Amino acid sequence: MTTPLALSDETRTLLGRFADTLDAQRPNAEMHNEIRLARCLVLAEQLHGPSEAAFAAEQDLLAAAPPVRHSQTRGEYAALLRLIAQGVSA
Repeated sequence: MTTPLALSDETRTLLGRFADTLDAQRPNAEMHNEIRLARCLVLAEQLHGPSEAAFAAEQDLLAAAPPVRHSQTRGEYAALLRLIAQGVSA
């Protein structure tokens, strides 16, 4: 998946919430891609309930949140999500 060219305000908000969760809960622990997948679903459904809007929000969030790199911590991934939400790209 690739990062969308233009992130919606909703996707930026969800990226921030995702990052906040990772920083608040075991930021020094290793991040796993399964956590990425699960959190995207949970955050989208918390916002929209189980609906088509939640599915769309989840897909946008998954597209914006890159796959997890080997040995990356939750805190490092949170920092990356914040940079993406701010529009910083490598």
